[in-house]
Amino acid sequence: MPAKIVRAEELNWILPPGHESSYSKLLLNPENSETQYFDFRVAITRPQGQIFAHKHERAENIYYVIRGEGVIELDGARHVIRPGMCVFIPPGIVHGLFNTGFEDLVTIVVAGPPSDMKR
Repeated sequence: MPAKIVRAEELNWILPPGHESSYSKLLLNPENSETQYFDFRVAITRPQGQIFAHKHERAENIYYVIRGEGVIELDGARHVIRPGMCVFIPPGIVHGLFNTGFEDLVTIVVAGPPSDMKR
């Protein structure tokens, strides 16, 4: 399996299903590399933007906050998130993300298996 280098600025932003003013750059996943285990993306959620509550049957998700602040909802409980915070979301947990701040909320998202992540 070959190694891969991706330049984020060469990729287009996408608006995944169930997202409102929340865009992703799909940096590495089975569609653009030979990984079988990861969906690795950077996401920007604009002020007032959100990822609607949903759950994954098999995928584990990790969110790492780079910039901005907002609220993540985990099975109905709301938690403020800020830069430097990391959130682990196991399969079956209903989760949503809301930018309640005044600037873009920038996160790194890692998920696996990638087949359980909507594009």
